[in-house]
Amino acid sequence: MAKILFVVTGADHWTLADGTRHPSGFWAEELVAPHRAFTVAGHDIAVATPGGVVPTVDRASLAPEVNGGKENADVIATELASIAALQRPLKLEEADLADYDAVFYPGGHGPMEDLAVNADSGKLLTAALDSGKPLGVVCHGPAALLAAEREDGSWPFTGYRLTGFTNAEETQAGLADKAKWLLQSRLVELGADFQEGEPWAPKVVVDRNLVTGQNPASSAPLAAEILKVLG
Repeated sequence: MAKILFVVTGADHWTLADGTRHPSGFWAEELVAPHRAFTVAGHDIAVATPGGVVPTVDRASLAPEVNGGKENADVIATELASIAALQRPLKLEEADLADYDAVFYPGGHGPMEDLAVNADSGKLLTAALDSGKPLGVVCHGPAALLAAEREDGSWPFTGYRLTGFTNAEETQAGLADKAKWLLQSRLVELGADFQEGEPWAPKVVVDRNLVTGQNPASSAPLAAEILKVLG
């Protein structure tokens, strides 16, 4: 049995370019689908957030229209409510990589607010990358990669093939022109070899121990890739 650390945003909003707060948090499917896959496989999951705050689910992620209908939306909401670890998260700043066999970051716009500038998360990501342990990051979760930095000031993920929520998807979601910055653009600026797939279609990119997914539909396929390594 492996132990997997889920690092989840502690933010309940995303600050837009005009200063308004767009209600957000983590995206339900991106947490529930991997949690389901890992627990069915017999693995143990811990949750950590900045400061140990109980994370907020983006209410939009529970809507029937983004979950293939009301039936599946209800299933996801029920599963989400049953995940006890979400109600008693660890403090991210106290998380020790040595205690875990893999690390996973779900998305939602929340990470754009807090994890993108969280040094503790950045250190954990760098350590996970260097450890060779599976590191999974999906959708807006790669915003957390922006906070990673080596002692010499270099970015640990330079040259890595990866993906994340694309500028095209942000535009189609209606938020690109309201954002302070766009995730794909920032990752490319830092030196990532960004792999862009079709909007909203599942896309998973594996480069060494880094496994990234483009959007919510990529979360279950991403979990499957990590399970191949964990066995």
